[in-house]
Amino acid sequence: MLNPHADGFSWKTLENFSSDNRSSETSALGNLDYFYDHKLGMEMVGKELGVQTEYVGPAEYDMNAMVAVFEQAIAKKPAGIVVVGFEPSLNSIVDKAVDLGIPVVTVDADLPGSKRMAFVGTGNYNAGVVGGNKLADLIGGKGKVAIMTRPGQSNLEERVAGYKSALAAFKDIQVVQVVDTRSDPVVAAQVAASLLQKFPDLSGIACVEAAGGSGAVAAVRKGSKIGKVKIIAMDRGNEALSAIEEGVISASVAQQTALMPYYANIILYNYNNSKVAITNDNEAAKVSGIPVTVDTGAIIVDAGNVKFFKR
Repeated sequence: MLNPHADGFSWKTLENFSSDNRSSETSALGNLDYFYDHKLGMEMVGKELGVQTEYVGPAEYDMNAMVAVFEQAIAKKPAGIVVVGFEPSLNSIVDKAVDLGIPVVTVDADLPGSKRMAFVGTGNYNAGVVGGNKLADLIGGKGKVAIMTRPGQSNLEERVAGYKSALAAFKDIQVVQVVDTRSDPVVAAQVAASLLQKFPDLSGIACVEAAGGSGAVAAVRKGSKIGKVKIIAMDRGNEALSAIEEGVISASVAQQTALMPYYANIILYNYNNSKVAITNDNEAAKVSGIPVTVDTGAIIVDAGNVKFFKR
């Protein structure tokens, strides 16, 4: 089954590579603009490999709904499943699929505690370092900054850690608060507005997921802080790109998101069709013959290159 990171927060459907060449990706938050590229990657790899792909999952952050969709994907007996590892609560359903002989690759956010065979996604710690260094440069190496995130997601936690590490190298930069956006632009706008009130001398806001950037933009506009508070957003949604062009957002850390489901499907396809002989008996030696981790990288988007990222 095939479908492309949704135009919103939604589940990615599982990618299947079974005897009938089906693949499925499961994700949540499909209504977010960010997931458009996930869907695109699923569609492109399906066409190139000549397999049927599908992107499925809830539009909101609903783990119960995601598990239900995952169960439905398992029932179709695909050759493989690609899933966004939002929370460790998904470990058991991933293990169920693997125990039934369905290989699973995580994308975007990993589930290292599960039986998944590989992870394909951004090196999230490094993405935070890249964003942190850019923010430090924008504010001249000094000032108060805040970080906007959704606690509990492994990929976002790693980005926050990367930001903190990069900013810690600047003795005159202080991370004053880390706030919860709940991956909701409305909530993000409210918490960003509270930050501006609590810290009127705030120099910068770092956002490690898309909703944070949207909320920071709304708060900075309303508080007449455009240009005074530097915003580093996350990803390449249309709203973020337009805000960069307007000078409201200084830069965004973009992921090569479409590569995640694209290479995850290639891994599944190769696993099922062209295993590399690492040993004279990979199965007996318990060797998968595939890469365990693929880092798809991060890129800074700013006024100098934003035009190339607009769809």
